[in-house]
Amino acid sequence: MRIGLLLAVLLFTPLSIAQNLYQQLGEQEGIETVVEEMLYRVGGDDRIAHHFTDVDIMRVHKLISEQICDVSGGPCDYSGDDMKTSHRNMGVTNADFNALVEHLIAAMEKHDIPVAAQNQLLGLLAPMHGDIVEN
Repeated sequence: MRIGLLLAVLLFTPLSIAQNLYQQLGEQEGIETVVEEMLYRVGGDDRIAHHFTDVDIMRVHKLISEQICDVSGGPCDYSGDDMKTSHRNMGVTNADFNALVEHLIAAMEKHDIPVAAQNQLLGLLAPMHGDIVEN
């Protein structure tokens, strides 16, 4: 009986949930594929593409992939600046933020990420909103 209870506790800890999310996202390869698709869509979006014109897009891809891997419980450590520093003076609006999220969702849908995993990831990323949006 005690072993069953211990197993249940271990199976439902936040760490196991996060590891499950990392796996549902397709681990490192799946995350990188989703981020690539998202950035491809952003590049064709006149609403927000201007935020990415003078940046090293390969570095942006690397950092967003690291960040998603990190927050989803994967073996990555995010190596970039904090969100407030990296988005300072960019003039990112709520509409810009929402457009990026639209592209992230579309990329996850294209790569068959389960809706529950999509929602879980968005829930982990949402607290960054206040550090990214300036207007």
